[in-house]
Amino acid sequence: MAFGGLDRHKTAAPMADINMTPLIDVMLVLLVIFIITAPLFTHAIRLDLPRVAAAESRETPQTITLSIDAAGKLYWNDKPITLEQMRAQFNDAGKLKEQPEIHLRAERSTRYEVIAQVMGAAQQAGLERIGFVTEPPSGEAKAGSPAVTPAAASSSQ
Repeated sequence: MAFGGLDRHKTAAPMADINMTPLIDVMLVLLVIFIITAPLFTHAIRLDLPRVAAAESRETPQTITLSIDAAGKLYWNDKPITLEQMRAQFNDAGKLKEQPEIHLRAERSTRYEVIAQVMGAAQQAGLERIGFVTEPPSGEAKAGSPAVTPAAASSSQ
């Protein structure tokens, strides 16, 4: 018998070869199925679609770059600004129909208190899209291309 039996001979060695015939049969069946079904995937239906004027594409939101240096001084699009002027401009920006994105750039040694005040002022004005602009570690990105990490101002502060 091929599988062995109850009577074992001392000279019979266990079968160590894999029977490849069933594997080849399965492979050939799959090959035939793919050969038959492949032309069905490329069948296209010709449709005459109605022509309609396309709606205007949505404009990209305005971007405000707010920079903070190590001393805590604020710069609105590279122009010096005080904290009160920033709050007034945040209030004006919060009233716009399309709210701008705020890209917050802060030096590594900037106190967290200043960053928290800026984020709190943005939240109070109703601005929700804040991105933190960071410099990638040296050698990972192209030179001069900072990374922007988006974040949303949380509603619980």
